[in-house]
Amino acid sequence: MAKKIAFYTLGCKVNQADTASMEEIFRHAGYEVVGFNETADVYLINTCVVTNTGQRKSRQIINRAVRRHPLSLTVVTGCYPQTAAEEVKAINGVDIIIGNQERGRIVELVEQALEHKTDEILDNVQKMTVDTKFEEIGVGTETDKTRGFLKIQEGCNQYCTYCIIPYARGPLRSRSLENIQEEVAKLVAAGYKEVVLIGIHLGCYGKELGGKITIYDAVKAALKVPGLKRLRLGSLESVEVDTRILDLMEEDSRLCRHLHLPLQAGCDRVLAAMHRPYDTARYRVLLQDIRKRLPDIAITTDIIVGFPGETEEDFVQTMSFAQECGFAKMHIFPFSIRKGTPAEKMTNQVEESVKQERAARLGALDEKLLQQLLQQLVGTEQEVLFEQPVDENRLEGLISSYQRVIVPAPVELCGEIVKIKITGVQEDFLLGEMVK
Repeated sequence: MAKKIAFYTLGCKVNQADTASMEEIFRHAGYEVVGFNETADVYLINTCVVTNTGQRKSRQIINRAVRRHPLSLTVVTGCYPQTAAEEVKAINGVDIIIGNQERGRIVELVEQALEHKTDEILDNVQKMTVDTKFEEIGVGTETDKTRGFLKIQEGCNQYCTYCIIPYARGPLRSRSLENIQEEVAKLVAAGYKEVVLIGIHLGCYGKELGGKITIYDAVKAALKVPGLKRLRLGSLESVEVDTRILDLMEEDSRLCRHLHLPLQAGCDRVLAAMHRPYDTARYRVLLQDIRKRLPDIAITTDIIVGFPGETEEDFVQTMSFAQECGFAKMHIFPFSIRKGTPAEKMTNQVEESVKQERAARLGALDEKLLQQLLQQLVGTEQEVLFEQPVDENRLEGLISSYQRVIVPAPVELCGEIVKIKITGVQEDFLLGEMVK
């Protein structure tokens, strides 16, 4: 009888891609993947530490697995054991800890622990150095069959003062161009219509190789795969937007008209304190250049509110700059102190209530900008990738510029790309009808 394994993933799209890859490895080894609330031989939690909330929830899920299934094997992987191995090992009932490397050995480690289950924790957290290579484990092809996420880059060398990620993910490393093509082809063969290239610091793809290859080459490699219908880029730093990628967007409609360019603050003083590699003037010029070439592009972003020392005047500057930028979507994060980062020791920490109030004000602006954008799209024709049913008669999906649409359509069209006309707006969704 096949052994059963259950997964729980916290955090970012990269974590979700890592979990999908591990699921694939276990399936190939003969395991049955079941839901986290079902009975299993192994429970694997892929953790997050980017915020206090992520770390706290990681602990809660680990404790829940141990409490509910004391006889099963509990495996903890990802950023939490990578940054705080001793803390994770101190959680009673954890059997194996693995960081963000050597996950290709995950089945071997689990088999070893199942065979010799003891009170001693199997610690396989590896220290990552500049010599650490990208682990080219295969992409998962058994989850959502519409959009496949392919991790092509790992690690970050930026060391923004608020961020734990360089410590959790290690230095820059990149998937080979040949392997990118192989994995994209695997996703296409499995029926995926859209592939999203993701990474921890995606714009630095290839940088550790002396700049011989760049993110542009990775995009070109993916677009060479026959049968690929859509390609989307994950988050890119604004200073790393290669004009040749904009050329590709103009030339090839398969490359989605959407860029996610984290801003983090719209005030130069705060950006400098964050150790961000640009100022608002540079960011403004970039957006102007992009929109001149691609008027229909959607720009989404991340913004942190309440960074240490952020005054009301600083925040008002951020509000004003965000409005000027006309973002399609802002992901808003109240500043979260991360142990071991320079921002932890900064004076002038902002009160939690002030952070929440600022996040609410920026959220109201975000909603206003979204509604403006959605109204501008009414009357246009778009191609939608249907992802899931809303009810018996309607499907929901994404258009190239990353807005969600609800369209009357038969369920058989789920997973297909269909031409539609945008007819209206309902809350945060576009409404549409199929073009005959």
